[in-house]
Amino acid sequence: MTLLLSLIPTFFDTLLSTVRDVFPIVCIIFGFQFAVLRKPVVNLKKIVFGFAYVILGLSLFLMGLEMALFPLGESMAIQLTAPAFLYGEGAVMPSVVEWHHYYWVYLFAAAIGFSTTVAEPSLIAVAIKAAQVSGGAISVNGLRFSVALGVSMGISLGCYRIVAGDPIHYYIIAGYVLVVCQTFYAPKFIVPLAYDSGGVTTSTVTVPLVTALGLGLASTVPGRSPLIDGFGLIAFASLFPMITVMGYAQLTEWSAKRGSAQKETREP
Repeated sequence: MTLLLSLIPTFFDTLLSTVRDVFPIVCIIFGFQFAVLRKPVVNLKKIVFGFAYVILGLSLFLMGLEMALFPLGESMAIQLTAPAFLYGEGAVMPSVVEWHHYYWVYLFAAAIGFSTTVAEPSLIAVAIKAAQVSGGAISVNGLRFSVALGVSMGISLGCYRIVAGDPIHYYIIAGYVLVVCQTFYAPKFIVPLAYDSGGVTTSTVTVPLVTALGLGLASTVPGRSPLIDGFGLIAFASLFPMITVMGYAQLTEWSAKRGSAQKETREP
């Protein structure tokens, strides 16, 4: 009960901040509706209630970020990189670290990237719409899992980059070169969706945990700067889903052609 009472001032501060952030959106939407379109708003009562739910939900979500997701990501990075965990009790962190000592960090990053992406509400919405528009050519789970696999690979590689201390631009340039090459060979219907999939992943659930993980990791690895090395994981999380979604479509197309070829060879 004491905890709830102590959170009330924080909630109202967050609620007021959220109202200020949402207010310009409301002004633009209703301004165009009344000044440009000059038509009454359909189901005004439902829309007002909807905006109220949005403001309340955003306020609670922002409080949850500060209280749970950010501390959780940082604490996991600190625990997984502690000398006692890496080298045993009583060990001292060496001045020069070896990248292979941090394999648990890479596994955790891959797991958290996959799980948060599968649970991403925006990705679920995009996958459902893509399946409807494509007439079933793109499956909901196929798209979700291929995007989640890309985020998993990207965040794990991004954690390796932080540990190794490599410049980020080499990885990003190489990744986009691969994306451009895939664009020429992937089925045309999947290319725009693959490009959008990179942006869909950087949303409400994935970003807080990934950002906290990167900052926590850069703060604990010797010789790494949280400002220089701690950020950049979101870039990997945006890049690799493009690769895996186009790869998924290419494998699906290849499998369908192979199945058709085998069927033709069986027919007399």
